[in-house]
Amino acid sequence: MNNLQLQQKYMDKEIAELEYFIKSDIDARELKRAIAVRMAISGNIYHEISLTLDVSNFFIGYWKKQFKTKGIEGIKLGHKGSKGYLTALQNTEVIEWLKNKKYWNLDELVTYF
Repeated sequence: MNNLQLQQKYMDKEIAELEYFIKSDIDARELKRAIAVRMAISGNIYHEISLTLDVSNFFIGYWKKQFKTKGIEGIKLGHKGSKGYLTALQNTEVIEWLKNKKYWNLDELVTYF
């Protein structure tokens, strides 16, 4: 295999990886990143991608670089939120308590726990 064939094989592998990620249940922001990267790797010019997805050229270049260096993990959302204050059991108890109320009062909820 020559160098050009190896590059094409690697590019096809990257596109397949992106396609699989795009078809999974992902956040809209991750989806836009993945589509932009896939289009860039496929040879679309940044200006076309920018107009199609309503993103900047910087956005495309940044997420393409993230993908090239970190793979799919590079385009996933980094922040997963903070840990909740209530345990799963406490959360269930609060929800059941609220279901049995005719009206909700925030002060009453605060003092409940």
